[in-house]
Amino acid sequence: MGAPLFIVWRESVEALLVIGILYAWLRRENLVSLTRQLWIGTGLGLALAGLLAVAFWIASTWFAGAGGEWFFTIMMFVAACLILQMVIWMHHHGRGMKKHLEQEAAESVQKSGSGIGILLLSMLAVAREGSETVVFLAGIGAEQKGSSLGLFILGGFLGLILALLTFWCLQKSFKFISWKWFFIVSEFLLLLIGGGLFISAIDKASVQIAAYDIPEWIYNFMDNPVWSTAGFIPDNSTLTGLTGYHAEPSLMQISALVIYWFIAILLCNVTFKKTY
Repeated sequence: MGAPLFIVWRESVEALLVIGILYAWLRRENLVSLTRQLWIGTGLGLALAGLLAVAFWIASTWFAGAGGEWFFTIMMFVAACLILQMVIWMHHHGRGMKKHLEQEAAESVQKSGSGIGILLLSMLAVAREGSETVVFLAGIGAEQKGSSLGLFILGGFLGLILALLTFWCLQKSFKFISWKWFFIVSEFLLLLIGGGLFISAIDKASVQIAAYDIPEWIYNFMDNPVWSTAGFIPDNSTLTGLTGYHAEPSLMQISALVIYWFIAILLCNVTFKKTY
């Protein structure tokens, strides 16, 4: 439940931020009459994200057996890479996002001479955030069934409620929370989830590869544990659920996680002194 809660929370707050920036700009520029187009665009963006979710659900029902396993494996890889790409973009462009959105809004109104530009801008912004959420949840929830599926859905619902509360607190400028720390903490947690998805994708791919006649050393690389932390960090712990860490990791899993974090740190240049 933790991963879908966090994903929906993080992406919903970002979508609310975009809509909030556009709404504040319309009020400041005495263009309140265009708020109707803003809300229509927001609704259309959500509808597009919903259509993508339906498309993923239909596609998942079409595949069976090995084809289905490869489909979900690819979804996990895509979600992990998309999380990494999104964090990199926000890390480098988060500070100027407000100015950039306001410039786009001004240009769209000037070019269209009506609210169509605001409608399209809000629609695309919300559709992007919604589509990212759909892809992330599709990767995380690839094998959710029964009671675990119920908790998965509950986590997403609670994430939405928490996002509304968080956005309200951020807008009120409460001292215990700020946009700077929201992005710093959420980026780190997103990378943790991305690493977990990457490991899960590697695991599913290795199961499919193991069905073929491959050299013994590859089997050992994929399956033989390097160490065991089952005594104090079991596979059913919160840490393993969030990060994808295994109590008895193979060399392949360790290598995959090291490569993922090396790329993330290299591209993001993450430091605790980085400000937005």
